[in-house]
Amino acid sequence: MNNTDCKKKIVVIGSGPIRIGQGIEFDYCSVHCVIALRESGYEALIINNNPETVSTDFDTSDRLYFEPLTAEDVLNILDREQPDGVIVQFGGQTAINLARSLHEAGMRIFGSSFDSIDLAEDRDRFEKVLRELNIPKPAGRAVVSVNAALEVAAEIGYPVLVRPSYVLGGRAMEIVYNPDELLSYMNYAVDVSPKAPILVDKYVLGKEVEVDVISDGVDCLLPGIMEHIERAGVHSGDSMAVYPPQHLSDEVINQIVRTATLLARRLEVRGLMNIQYVVEGEIAQVIEVNPRASRTVPYLSKITGIPMVKVATEVMLGKTLKEMGYSGGLHPNSPLVAVKAPVFSFPKLTGVDVGLGPEMKSTGEIMGIDVEYDRALYKAMVAASLDVPLQGKLIATIADHDKEEAIAIISDFSKLGYDIYATHGTASYLEKHGIHSTPIMKIHQGEPNLLGLIRSGEIDLLINTLSTDKRTEREALQIRRASVETGIPCLTSLDTSRALLLALKARKRGENFACFTVDEYLKGSGTLNAIK
Repeated sequence: MNNTDCKKKIVVIGSGPIRIGQGIEFDYCSVHCVIALRESGYEALIINNNPETVSTDFDTSDRLYFEPLTAEDVLNILDREQPDGVIVQFGGQTAINLARSLHEAGMRIFGSSFDSIDLAEDRDRFEKVLRELNIPKPAGRAVVSVNAALEVAAEIGYPVLVRPSYVLGGRAMEIVYNPDELLSYMNYAVDVSPKAPILVDKYVLGKEVEVDVISDGVDCLLPGIMEHIERAGVHSGDSMAVYPPQHLSDEVINQIVRTATLLARRLEVRGLMNIQYVVEGEIAQVIEVNPRASRTVPYLSKITGIPMVKVATEVMLGKTLKEMGYSGGLHPNSPLVAVKAPVFSFPKLTGVDVGLGPEMKSTGEIMGIDVEYDRALYKAMVAASLDVPLQGKLIATIADHDKEEAIAIISDFSKLGYDIYATHGTASYLEKHGIHSTPIMKIHQGEPNLLGLIRSGEIDLLINTLSTDKRTEREALQIRRASVETGIPCLTSLDTSRALLLALKARKRGENFACFTVDEYLKGSGTLNAIK
């Protein structure tokens, strides 16, 4: 009898074909889970069907099934292999969505149970948990009909954020501003996710924060809290984020640690869980919980030095956090600052709008590390191809509701040495506040216009915030697309523009931007002193 015949056998379900909304980060998680299983003496099998991933390399697992991740195919494999159980936490939403079929077939799910997963994924059940624990959330509730959606929106007031349960990468998630938009949305959402309730929430324009939690059912370890640079309304996969948080009070951080611990225990999480918050004032409100590894796991693992997938896998196998040397609670912050920035493939995707919103569009991410926030920002932006000169030409076309906030940002770009071009409405507003700009016509007003100026190749940066006016947005889509085709960085968020300014100012000061490997950064004082 061969050695593997005596071993216990666990199947790891991957994330399937990597596509927009589901990054390669889940492949990282699947691979590290397999490594941890094999180190613990288990035979580890993978089911995944993407030739471009490490999890489908012939020598990663003990056995690979390159099959579609449908309930029928997966159950056929499990029937053949008769494993001791399966792990679904590391394959993103695709793997989690198989939990019901696996549970109904009597298959053991290692880690969080199916009921625990469903409690977090089913919006209606999850809302009841939040009320039970007295944890704040944006006003709203789950609905299953168009009329109910209209009633809830009228009750809480527009704009509202609408999204279905059990979907991937923010798919079918939108901000709607009136009943007509909501009617149109509901018809689309029912097609996308016909069996899932739709959640209608008040849209809160606050600071978004997320945290990953490893729980063994008693103790909870929070490796780190990440603060998003863009406010709520941009999908977490498309927003920049910084660790440790730079603008959160101790009170808010304590709230996040307390509510994350309460939720992990109430949901009976075993392994990993991701929670997203929106902070309004000094109140951290829960937006959603993902009962699985998130795309932030590789990022946090690298910067904190905690092997999150390994720890979570060993928890699923029965170890406690204390047995592994972790006391629980919020892990002390690293001495380094890390900025995560999304990477997009817009030049390769014909006709796709570069404007960012609740539905994910990025295809990857990078990390900039330094001892100072502004320098880490600069490194992240350069790595994400947002490398603009210290001075040049800037087009600003700002929606009415953003004009007041944009004044300080445009003024600082002007002081850096940028020549400002703006549509007539924005130019007039800037002039009233002492900022000189060159007016330029919109597309429908004739020539020369914005589109021609962008295609001329003279522009270094475009800042175009999203408008609720449909004609304005139709033209904005054309100029954003033209910026992609001509290689001009385009920002649709004032928060990203403000971050870019901070990075450019650090660069202008002539600071030394040293680059080391993550391991070198984490070695300690010698390296840190060298780069200060």
